[in-house]
Amino acid sequence: MNDQLNKVLQKQQKQISEPEKVIDDVVQLVGFIIGNEEYAIPILSIQEIIKPIEYTRVPQVPDYVLGVFNLRGDVIPLIDLRKKFNLESAKHSDDTRYIVLKGEENIAGFVIDRLTEAIRIKRSRIDPPPETIHSETGMIYGVGKRDDSMLTILKVEALLKRDF
Repeated sequence: MNDQLNKVLQKQQKQISEPEKVIDDVVQLVGFIIGNEEYAIPILSIQEIIKPIEYTRVPQVPDYVLGVFNLRGDVIPLIDLRKKFNLESAKHSDDTRYIVLKGEENIAGFVIDRLTEAIRIKRSRIDPPPETIHSETGMIYGVGKRDDSMLTILKVEALLKRDF
């Protein structure tokens, strides 16, 4: 037992003295499907994921804003990501969910077609968005490279930005 403790202490001391050799940090994301594409958002930006509930329509807002819903006393705007991404609307299925995201100043619910999985990806495997996309004003944080596919990682603050 004492030998194991010494090994752990030595390993910690080595990490402190050689911080540049610390293992590459990992980004934790939640993946979801919109249309035929998989997207992801940082897990720490998610307040909760719920099954669809009743919402109230609001006049004079963009067509991708479905309305507002009541979540434990908070009135939260509901945004259809299919419409925001210029895709055809689809009827809700058993897999449809609302992802409630919180940012520094805003909170909103987003309709997604279905959840996929919790994803852990090394930061070194995330590339910036292609140069053809306005990285400053766009919604894409980066593109994650996985062994068998690529994953579009969205900027939470850009999704939550109110333009209505």
